Amino acid sequence: MKVGMLLKQLDLYLLNHSLKRISLQICLNPTTVKNHIELLKHFSGKGEQTVLESIDYTSDYEFSNGCRAPPWRQIHGEICYVLVKPHDVETLCVTCSTEGVFLNGGKTEDEGEINYERKSEIYKDLVTFLKEKSAKFSENMSKQDIRFTEEWKKENEEPKEVPKKEEADALPKAFLASSKNILEKNQINFGKIQMTKRLEPTLNWKATVDFKKHKSLLRNTQEKKHGGRLGRSGPPVSPGRAQLVRKSAEKIEEILSDSSSENEEDEEPPDRRQEANADLPSEYWQIQKLVKYLKGGNQTATVIALRSMKDFNLAQETCQLAIRDVGGLEVLINLLDTDEVKCKIGSLKILKEISHNPQIRRNIVDLGGLPVMVNILDSPHKSLKCLAAETIANVAKFRRARRAVRHHGGITKLVALLDCAQSSAKPAQSSLYDARDVEVARCGALALWSCSKSNANKEAIRQAGGIPLLAHLLKTSHENMLIPVVGTLQECASEENYRAAIKAERIIENLVKNLNSENEQLQEQCAMAIYQCAEDKETRDLVRLHGGLKPLASLLNNTDNKERLAAVTGAIWKCSISKENATKFREYEAIETLVGLLTDQPEEVLVNVVGALGECCQEYENRVLVRKCGGLQPLVNLLVGINQTLLVNVTKAVGACAVEPESMMIIDRLDGVRLLWSLLKNPHPDVKASAAWALCPCIQNAKDAGEMVRCFVGGLELIVNLLKSDNKEVLASVCAAITNIAKDQENLAAITDLGVVPLLSKLANTNNDKLRRHLAEAISRCCMWGRNRVAFGEYKAVAPLVRYLKSNDANVHRATAQALYQLSEDADNCITIHENGAVKNKSPIPKPVIFKLLLGMIGSSDQDLQEAAAGCISNIRRLALAIDKARYT
Repeated sequence: MKVGMLLKQLDLYLLNHSLKRISLQICLNPTTVKNHIELLKHFSGKGEQTVLESIDYTSDYEFSNGCRAPPWRQIHGEICYVLVKPHDVETLCVTCSTEGVFLNGGKTEDEGEINYERKSEIYKDLVTFLKEKSAKFSENMSKQDIRFTEEWKKENEEPKEVPKKEEADALPKAFLASSKNILEKNQINFGKIQMTKRLEPTLNWKATVDFKKHKSLLRNTQEKKHGGRLGRSGPPVSPGRAQLVRKSAEKIEEILSDSSSENEEDEEPPDRRQEANADLPSEYWQIQKLVKYLKGGNQTATVIALRSMKDFNLAQETCQLAIRDVGGLEVLINLLDTDEVKCKIGSLKILKEISHNPQIRRNIVDLGGLPVMVNILDSPHKSLKCLAAETIANVAKFRRARRAVRHHGGITKLVALLDCAQSSAKPAQSSLYDARDVEVARCGALALWSCSKSNANKEAIRQAGGIPLLAHLLKTSHENMLIPVVGTLQECASEENYRAAIKAERIIENLVKNLNSENEQLQEQCAMAIYQCAEDKETRDLVRLHGGLKPLASLLNNTDNKERLAAVTGAIWKCSISKENATKFREYEAIETLVGLLTDQPEEVLVNVVGALGECCQEYENRVLVRKCGGLQPLVNLLVGINQTLLVNVTKAVGACAVEPESMMIIDRLDGVRLLWSLLKNPHPDVKASAAWALCPCIQNAKDAGEMVRCFVGGLELIVNLLKSDNKEVLASVCAAITNIAKDQENLAAITDLGVVPLLSKLANTNNDKLRRHLAEAISRCCMWGRNRVAFGEYKAVAPLVRYLKSNDANVHRATAQALYQLSEDADNCITIHENGAVKNKSPIPKPVIFKLLLGMIGSSDQDLQEAAAGCISNIRRLALAIDKARYT
């Protein structure tokens, strides 16, 4: 104990001595930097004679030591970060440090954080840096030389701050006490590194800049950078908030991993290290001494050191970073290349534990640890294979690691591990079966689960024959194996090839069976897999046939586990697309439970709940049930949200409910129609289209639909202007809405004045059957006002409509026949229809096939189609008879 105390005192003495020496080598200090920036601000502004357009700090806060850099960057000697906008180049993000001034990586657009990496040489001061980067700055500086030089000399002639002996001695002690208080208060641990700068970070910050003013200035800078448009980057992140962001680095990394694009660059959190003088626990120093034994000891000492290190709580961040800070990761990875199995096992056990830390994961990848672990997967020792696979599962949480596993052949080797447990599905032979083989397969599935977040890895798993092996493992009774197996399947099921293979391997039955498990995580993964697979009707029917709907409905009653609830509601949403399943859910009383989940739930749950109700409400009985359960009020309330997926689902659900007149009255009373109409201004085309579709039943079933539509100021102009959209779904939905709006004569007159005829005519040359149908219906309805029939002919809309009759869609036939019937009331249009319905052949007289097409439609079982086709033929025939009569008389 006495030796330990002496060593600790020696460490503190050496650190204090180093601090005194380094403090004499400082080139810049916070006061000097601040004076330089204030001086440049004095000579900046609009106009050609100023040296800069603007210069400002990126942070609102100034620490008690004069720095504006976050504490974890102050230990690297960084003082502050400045956004400089010269006249002739783009905005520069500059780091001012004790070593000098240099260009950093700038602010990220997504998070608004600074990329601290140095991108240029280090200059002695800010003016020297700007002269090198901006010719305009250098030129204007020469013009301002007299004024600027006087001020500059005044600043530079001030003596540099050199700490006195007493101050230097007191500095580490003050920082130690400060760090101790902050660590106790905020529970933040920093990684240890050698102190190389005099500046000491502090968390006792104070605001020196008006926050609103700085936020406005920063927004203006961003708008200039992006051509006047404010980008996606958020408001400036204060150091306090930045600490909280880094505190939750694990969660951030998992969100980043959701993206399966292998081309995007990883967003890696900045490195965190312990402060040299921080009040660290004794375990930190003890672990570092063990690492020294690993570096210099023989085989026996290495094994003992590894076992001793394993006795520490390696789940604690301080212990994890202690291993890294003294170079322990390099040693542990090097041990994996040895021939000694015990050393490999000990090293992998430690790496498996500490690789839960996101920074340790990235360090392992940087040090080339993944290729070594992938090679260990070929080892004959099952314990080694298990540990290597589990460590890979922990490390492969971000794109670069997953890509490295694939590039070094890891996917094929991990799939091969699944083959170890073929007989685990036979309970009768379980007593003869080696449990270690089950563990090997479990670890392999765990690693594949992590790797399967990448599209390229999903394809690699499929090509390696992973689907049959995963399907076989689904039949096992080992729950701890089932979770990673189902997790891998649900990740991969987002691909169409996998969904087809899952059906072929009859995996749905086992997924449904495991929904009845007591394990909540297994239930969640099974529900998620069903959600991914239920895109096609055959899978939805299989879920119903295997009895999967009832357990899904019963799982809705447990709302404590939000992740599982989101997965279950998602599965119900996709399954309820089939009408038979929606009927079953009503029998299992799932509709009432879903209505109860419309409030006080996270968005990921609400999206699925509303989606499920939207599908279920396609049936009359379910619509009545939703109304009686009071579901319309919360649905209308959700129309004011901003989540695009949620808005698409809510509009669909409200539109489905509006089919029932009583529900429509409630929706109108709740101002739901106005909210739907306002969503036509949403920038997202899916939301626009869904809102327009929802307006159709609202207009159809409203008591005084014409007056209701007219009461929306600018509403008709808005919907007519949407006909200029490039999105086919938006165009089809708007045409359907116009069809319903035009049923009222006053509204039809209004949209005619707004130019609906030429806009509809421009859309006539389309091959999209959905758009053809609703466009033809809109044209048919608009023909009933004034000289719109003639106008459609003048705008060349008649000839393309004739070609619609050759479509294979019966709905297009009906709508087209009705439009042609209305258009044929005009003689010129009759001639156009006749001419464009003729097929030219060798005979000099064209053969009119329009009559053949229309006569065939007269024989249809659709009464509306019959009448429209007959009316069109009648108009053309009457015109022909009138011409003949006029010719002979």
